[in-house]
Amino acid sequence: MAIFYSASKQGFFPDFMKAEYQQAGNWPDDLKEISDRWFNYLLGKQATGKLIVPDEYGLPVLTDPPEPTQAELISQAESARTVLMATASASIAPLQDAVELGIATEEEAATLLRWKRYRVMLNRLDISAAPSIEWPELPA
Repeated sequence: MAIFYSASKQGFFPDFMKAEYQQAGNWPDDLKEISDRWFNYLLGKQATGKLIVPDEYGLPVLTDPPEPTQAELISQAESARTVLMATASASIAPLQDAVELGIATEEEAATLLRWKRYRVMLNRLDISAAPSIEWPELPA
């Protein structure tokens, strides 16, 4: 089986599917044949986070992914905070119930306060400082 790479599509095209691609009008004009060994090497490295991109000759090579932008870092931090806030809220709910019902142990009441402080500290984080955010420590 021959494998081809298209720089314009940045994808691989096996020759046994050529008829289907041509019928759909998707068989690129800039295909370069690559070896099975190189194809497998590229895919193996892609699985570790490398990117496959065309070189100046239209052949596939590996590169490191670009550093995330500040907007991407902020988005990632916002997502992390959302998950941590949900975790805190889920931990607080049964403890709050116990306190409100007057059946909380001293340890439950103390744990409730730790979780509430943690949630407040999460809420106060300056997410725009990503990636240099000092995340509060999870309550023990």
